[in-house]
Amino acid sequence: MNTKFKGIIYGIVAAISYGTNPLGALSLYEEGINANSVLFYRFSLAAIILGGILLVQKKSLSVTKKELAILAGLGILFGISSLTLFTSFHYMDAGIASTLLFVYPVMVAVIMAVFFKEKISAVTAASIALALAGIGLLYQNDGGTTLSTTGVILVMMSSLTYAIYIIVVNKSSLLLSSVKLTFYVLIFCMLTIAAHSLTNQNNHLQLLTTPSMWMWAVMLALVPTIISLIMMVKAVHIIGSTPTAIMGALEPLTAVIIGVTVFGELFTARLAAGIIMILIAVLLIIAGKSFEPKKLVVSINSNAKRVFKKYFRWK
Repeated sequence: MNTKFKGIIYGIVAAISYGTNPLGALSLYEEGINANSVLFYRFSLAAIILGGILLVQKKSLSVTKKELAILAGLGILFGISSLTLFTSFHYMDAGIASTLLFVYPVMVAVIMAVFFKEKISAVTAASIALALAGIGLLYQNDGGTTLSTTGVILVMMSSLTYAIYIIVVNKSSLLLSSVKLTFYVLIFCMLTIAAHSLTNQNNHLQLLTTPSMWMWAVMLALVPTIISLIMMVKAVHIIGSTPTAIMGALEPLTAVIIGVTVFGELFTARLAAGIIMILIAVLLIIAGKSFEPKKLVVSINSNAKRVFKKYFRWK
């Protein structure tokens, strides 16, 4: 399989997986669990699972002081991003928060252009504009209600810290495997949430007391955490920060689908138009930046010739 095509698949899986956050979070909120506790169990369970995988594979857990410092920074960034996003669910619909979160690809593109002199191609610019227009259609309320200012600020903080997280992953000198990197990031995420839970009584950590609570906690640990983070790291290393971030348009798309199918939200023509625009934007990125047509044709021709030579002795 073409390497960049694999990167695209990783990016898509990462985005869809991360978009399932509201499903687990809202289910636990309904059972009385606060945001700090939801995230603490999400990160701690995910770290235990990844730690077990590394031990079974007999992989070394050693890291240098420099690597540990970078991993700590990544864990704090992702912990803050998750906490602000999950807290915003208390101020606005999770689907709206997830769509607003998508401003992070724009932040990634701008930061990369300003600080790392990365050129923003016409295809990238068009994809960003089209995706943002689609997001606008998704979060506009037919009733014209005003969004919570506090909720919007929280989502913007989540977007910025997530954008910086993606860039640090791409630009850092870390040579760790995606599983090992994610394991340490989750450890520091857990510590970040635990520290925040000590700030006031409303943030204290709660116990999970029912099977359904544990089920949703495990779901959050596996899908939007382990799968999403590992796939995101792989995608960033193959196709770069900006394409990976723009394919994150599938995150709010996933949130909308969950809202319609699980929570019975109305599927309108506006939602349909927004989804189509987002999908077109993602396809533009795939066609315009990730694929190299000439190399792909050469690879196909070369593989075809090998097959014919082997089985039909064609020369």
